[in-house]
Amino acid sequence: MHFFMLFAALTSTILKRTFATTCSVMSSAVVSHSALPRSGPYPTPDPFLFCVYHKDAYPAGNANMEAPRRGNGADFDPSAPYRMYHGNRIPGFPQHPHRGFETITATIEGLIDHTDSCGNGGRYGQGDLQWMTAGGGVVHGEMFPLINSDKPNHTRFFQIWLNLPKKNKMVPADFAMHWAEQIPRVTTEDGSAITIWAGEYGGHKALPPPVNSYAADANANIGVYHITVPPGGRFVLPAVSATKKVNRNAYHIEGTALHINGQPYPAQHALTLNASINAEISNPSSTPCEVLILQGAPLNEPVVQHGPFVMNSEEEIREAFADYRRTQFGGWPWDMDAMVFARDKGRFSLLNGVESRPPAAPVDK
Repeated sequence: MHFFMLFAALTSTILKRTFATTCSVMSSAVVSHSALPRSGPYPTPDPFLFCVYHKDAYPAGNANMEAPRRGNGADFDPSAPYRMYHGNRIPGFPQHPHRGFETITATIEGLIDHTDSCGNGGRYGQGDLQWMTAGGGVVHGEMFPLINSDKPNHTRFFQIWLNLPKKNKMVPADFAMHWAEQIPRVTTEDGSAITIWAGEYGGHKALPPPVNSYAADANANIGVYHITVPPGGRFVLPAVSATKKVNRNAYHIEGTALHINGQPYPAQHALTLNASINAEISNPSSTPCEVLILQGAPLNEPVVQHGPFVMNSEEEIREAFADYRRTQFGGWPWDMDAMVFARDKGRFSLLNGVESRPPAAPVDK
């Protein structure tokens, strides 16, 4: 089925927890580093499974919010100004199943239409975050309608997969919408800023994840942060308590220069950090620097993945495919596989039959 193509192409059956580095350790805060791939997922540490940075310069859409060109079902060309992914005339990912983990979709620019087999839906973006626990199984679609007809529809967002512990692999599917206006964002005196998508910084806590998320466990130390450092600025990421092992990766996604504790590192690199040491991120260049941080206590459990299913054994993977063939994880209640909402719908969340909208006032500290 076409929706398995992306995941099968991007991941292996058994997730590998290490990645090649391009140099020896150069700073006590940095354990290793490697260049970010031009296309496809970033290397991630346990308990994360997958991370991809979508950046597309979509043009203005037509009357149906469609792109000027048609997709081929698997358009991931890294050299193109934008990609259609699995979309036909509207870019995105039509309905596809998941089991055994969570998706965290953290937006910076652009809008995304969500629908799922539980009957939930929404339009979010422009700084919003959607957190979905797939648990025992859910089918969802993620489409990027080109809502602006008179100007470009640029999109930037991360999709991050967070593993679920064995005890929570089969919990009921759930999702939470975190509106940009409520997500904590802390700005320092020099203009550096951290957006707290998960975790805590300086006494400011992220909005709560779904109840069965691994991030809901205080001992998990899950952190997902977007840090922006202006030219000449610096930002200190505090150490995590050394009483428990915590993995921490930094991804330099935008900008031309990055220093960690005074040591220069190449641009657009993934860096494995020692989470027990403060990491001062400084920007000696004339352009802003953006860094994504993923951190968390490893689950240290067996990980077996096949396409969109992540379990602890091969037998459980076979069961996932059998269950999906038999139940379709509840079926698809929407009119189209690639469901999108009306152009003038605006940002909204439909959860358990109740529609909500973002608040008016931002939380900016």
